[in-house]
Amino acid sequence: MILRDAVRILVGNWDGSYTVPSRRLYPHQWSWDSAFIAIGNARWAPRRARSELLTLFGAQWRDGRVPHIVFNPKVPLGAYFPGPEFWDVRAPSGSATSGIVQPPVHALAAWRVHQAEPDPAFLRRIYPRLVAQQQFLRTARRSADGLISIVHPWESGMDNSPAWDAPLAAVEAEPSGVTRRDLDHVSAHERPTDRDYERYTALARAYRDSGYRRPGAFCVEDPLFNAAYGVAEATLAKIADVCGGDPEPHLREAAAVTEAMVEHLYDDGLFQARDVLTGCPIRSNSAAGLVPLMLPGLPREIVNGLIGTALDRFGLKDGVLPSFAPAAPEFDAARYWRGPSWINLTWLVWQGLRHRRPDLAGPLADSVIRAIRQAGFREYFDPFSLLGHGCHDFSWSAALLLDVVAEHGLDGVPPAGREVGQQPGSLGEADDIGDHVLA
Repeated sequence: MILRDAVRILVGNWDGSYTVPSRRLYPHQWSWDSAFIAIGNARWAPRRARSELLTLFGAQWRDGRVPHIVFNPKVPLGAYFPGPEFWDVRAPSGSATSGIVQPPVHALAAWRVHQAEPDPAFLRRIYPRLVAQQQFLRTARRSADGLISIVHPWESGMDNSPAWDAPLAAVEAEPSGVTRRDLDHVSAHERPTDRDYERYTALARAYRDSGYRRPGAFCVEDPLFNAAYGVAEATLAKIADVCGGDPEPHLREAAAVTEAMVEHLYDDGLFQARDVLTGCPIRSNSAAGLVPLMLPGLPREIVNGLIGTALDRFGLKDGVLPSFAPAAPEFDAARYWRGPSWINLTWLVWQGLRHRRPDLAGPLADSVIRAIRQAGFREYFDPFSLLGHGCHDFSWSAALLLDVVAEHGLDGVPPAGREVGQQPGSLGEADDIGDHVLA
């Protein structure tokens, strides 16, 4: 039943060529959401998974950036803020988009889709787009130390993390006067505060007014983002090999960013962010600092340090991963990214543990299944009670559940995701994807 419910949610949130994160609160296409959704869709509808990624990259900018939102023109203006009228920009395809990015987990998603149903033609189509995405980050965002910067908390994916409290305190913002639509759907105690949103809006406006070239008062090297960048390069080496390209430049880049992260961001058992504007580390207890476990070339002593921190500071021995260490004073079990467990963050850390510490990876996978069984496909969960918070019927929770069950199993159900919706066309597979999505 849980697998059928996951597929039901993905079908219900499908918009013809991509999937919205949530019908009520997030009615457009989000960048890293689509990557996670493609990973899950690959387990039952690989063609739909390919469409998800190709549609997103159809809105890629000429400079290679993949915007964090691609707006659906059928959604009324004002239904989501900041909407297309705020960002005031269009991709070469004509799609209205935002001007910022999100963690580059898309190469990994493309590879997982190819693994589910090998399709070299798909990889050949998306490979140059993935390379351009990485090239944008190297060109526009890389420091002399070899690390990639983000210019807005929204680019981290973990928007409201306490890790951003200090750099955000330097952002001057006036009351926006905007009516918050999110509070129509989710309780205020689970969402960022009005002051947070004023600062988010001020940063986005400053970046927009620079022509999306110069950061404002927020410029940070984030360990999750840099880990995603490094994993993307390692994955692009595999994709290049299938496409007849040279994997070596990608492998060198993956090794270089891993080395830079160890040298500049690792501190006392956890990777920390660094404020580019001040040069100072941002010491926090964010679980983003565990995501570098995914990096294939991470030194063994660093792996051991991270695992020790995960067990001691984040309570991973109990099988649940909070987004912030529970003993920290900033921890909040219910508020957006300030402590709740998220399926996607758990999935990223699980990927880093599966081959290194399967004894820890198994209980972590079980926690994903347990949380969804108890609370449903919620946006995020209280890490202690597993009470659900945020949106209902959240797409990446459904998608990644399918992937976890396919790899890990579910109460004796064989670990093979293709048993869901096995009859051809029974769940309305997407039509064949034409070249127009990469126009």
